[in-house]
Amino acid sequence: MNLTVKLETFEGPLDLLLHLLEKNKVNIYDIPIVEITNQYMDYIHEMERQDLDVMSEFMVMAATLIDIKAKMLLPKKAAQEDEEEADPRAELVQQLLEYKLYKNFSYELKDRQLDADKVMYKEPTIPKEVSEYAPPLNMDELLGDLTLRKLNAIFEAVMKRQTDKIDPVRSKFGRIEKEEVSLEEKMADLEHYAAEHRTFSFRGLLARQASRVQVIVTFLAVLELMKTGKIEIYQKQAFDDISITSHIAAA
Repeated sequence: MNLTVKLETFEGPLDLLLHLLEKNKVNIYDIPIVEITNQYMDYIHEMERQDLDVMSEFMVMAATLIDIKAKMLLPKKAAQEDEEEADPRAELVQQLLEYKLYKNFSYELKDRQLDADKVMYKEPTIPKEVSEYAPPLNMDELLGDLTLRKLNAIFEAVMKRQTDKIDPVRSKFGRIEKEEVSLEEKMADLEHYAAEHRTFSFRGLLARQASRVQVIVTFLAVLELMKTGKIEIYQKQAFDDISITSHIAAA
């Protein structure tokens, strides 16, 4: 049987083998190795005046096919009852399956390239007012995986420690003066502190406050600076301490 083909039709020995399997309509998992090897050798004999580097690849595959053919023609050794003799074609089948997979990928990429050539683009004509529009701040995106519930849990824990510091007896002595704390002043103090420290603990910040009122106003100051984007809070892992990172340039 003569098989007249051109080398340029195939990209390599595996490409030729896939062609022969499809041409003969055989199952890739049950290759008729004798017939396929004979057809492959017919192709090799037709190759004349070809690149030696390319020819060597086809010759290596030819040797592999002949080796598999010889193993399948030899009488099978008596195997143990619990052992199953390995199929000499198994490794070749695996190579063919992988090659076919990547070949199909290449077809998909080529189709996408052809489709992309049909797409036309235009220069952006967005009005300046639209391009400069900044959407309202989304607190969910700002907080990321953190939630106000987590911040509030830390806030309540610090407030409880502030309460525990009060002597229940001595707190009734004398006159209690109302402490005036300005949110604007606290924000200014926090901006100054953030510019110097860059990254610090949210829990530690609240714990350093002298009174319950100071804790509350500091908590509000943190939320306000978050809204303006001057500070950012993050938590590396669940149950870790919440850290604050400053975006304020040092004076």
